[in-house]
Amino acid sequence: MPTINLRKYYPFLTENHFVEVSDEVAETFLLAKRQEDNYHHRAWYHKAYYSLDCNDGIENSILHTEPSPEEILMQKVSMQQLYEALDHLPPIQARRVYAHYILGMKKVDIARAEGVNSSGVCDSVRKGVRNLRRYFEKKKWME
Repeated sequence: MPTINLRKYYPFLTENHFVEVSDEVAETFLLAKRQEDNYHHRAWYHKAYYSLDCNDGIENSILHTEPSPEEILMQKVSMQQLYEALDHLPPIQARRVYAHYILGMKKVDIARAEGVNSSGVCDSVRKGVRNLRRYFEKKKWME
């Protein structure tokens, strides 16, 4: 029966621990070590060192997969419901909520574009969101 050093396979161990294992276990450890070495060699050979900090889009392609047709349909339906709810808001609130949440404009930029005070835009957006919440709660209650 072969003897293996557990420190070789478990890096958190600080001392050598020798254990006698069966031939199958020793063979499995050897195979795993060879596969790991082969993986590291392939990564080195192909220069396949990826980092989430390198900003080359690899992480985005992994994290953001293509939506399924069902997800696309649900997004369209939810956007239609949102536009329908925006139609029930007063025009100024609807315009400001749309600009802030859909177009991604800052409230200060909206105020500057409309020539009004930014606190008025903040209040209008907050009230618009509150009115949207009430609209959706009322619609859900009616169904």
